[in-house]
Amino acid sequence: MSKASYPLKLPASVKQAAARLAKEDGVSLNQWIAVAIAQKIGVVETASDFLKRRAGKAGAADMLPFLDGAKREAPPAGDEL
Repeated sequence: MSKASYPLKLPASVKQAAARLAKEDGVSLNQWIAVAIAQKIGVVETASDFLKRRAGKAGAADMLPFLDGAKREAPPAGDEL
């Protein structure tokens, strides 16, 4: 496995929490952060793949029948275009 360095700046409170959790897991802070990033990558990529499969070949025009059937009401204050 090749490794790359990246200078990471964290808010002090985040670093303290990560250090505490790493210590509880019995691993270095560096290892704990690397695993946390790998887990986040897995979650994001899995969700992206799932949503792409779920959408299939649907496009924006496929939503028009649903939007046409939606209630017509003014947007809440501050949410208008």
